[in-house]
Amino acid sequence: MGKPAGGRGAARTSVWLEGKARRGARGGGQPSGLDLERITEVSVRLLDAEGLAKFSMRRLAAELNVTAMSLYWYVDTKDDLLELALDAAFGELRLPGAQDGGDWREQLRALAGEYRDLLVRHPWLSPLAGTFLNIGPNHLAFSGAVQRVIRRTGLPEHRLAGAISAVFQFVYGYGTIEGHFVARCAEAGMAPDEYFRHAMSVATRAPDAAEVLRESAGLMAARGGDTVAEMLDRDFTFALDLLVAGIEAMVARG
Repeated sequence: MGKPAGGRGAARTSVWLEGKARRGARGGGQPSGLDLERITEVSVRLLDAEGLAKFSMRRLAAELNVTAMSLYWYVDTKDDLLELALDAAFGELRLPGAQDGGDWREQLRALAGEYRDLLVRHPWLSPLAGTFLNIGPNHLAFSGAVQRVIRRTGLPEHRLAGAISAVFQFVYGYGTIEGHFVARCAEAGMAPDEYFRHAMSVATRAPDAAEVLRESAGLMAARGGDTVAEMLDRDFTFALDLLVAGIEAMVARG
């Protein structure tokens, strides 16, 4: 559900290959009280608080009260650490067990909702998920759960990858945009409803945008929901229902 890095990072493989991530350090001299789990945990916390653009080994070292060079006892590069943080975040997902039965539709909705919430909770996650190979243990567990559920839909083998793409690339896009909106609200010091009203008010001052936004306002009113959160939930739920119905229709067509 991601892609290999391009450009500058094209030659890089993954922190999960060739033993690049060291749970212990390379040898003597590493700072006491520091381990890879703690470094990763603090990295996630910093990314949540300050965002991807401000994240640096120097900033992380200051938070851990060590020197920046100390971190290189555990990882080779900042990208290695970002990849570890990414997979640690995927570890927050609640996944159905390999032996869990139940209705595939409800399990698919649950997985989609978990992924959406993860993207909103960690706005830095989406650009990283689209950059790295995503072969860490937590992401692999997520991918395995998705495949198990999709296989139970009744779709033929050659349609399964397309169904996964339809559902989870939709969720990726939806969660990314929603996460960015939440981040903008936080940066502006506004609640989402307040920010939404402010943004709509400002946007309608643009002559070219006013007519389109008036039509959009009608669509939003017809959708219902008293708050931004309710509107977002209603749109997400209905869009996901459309995708589930589409899978059912394709299965029925044989």
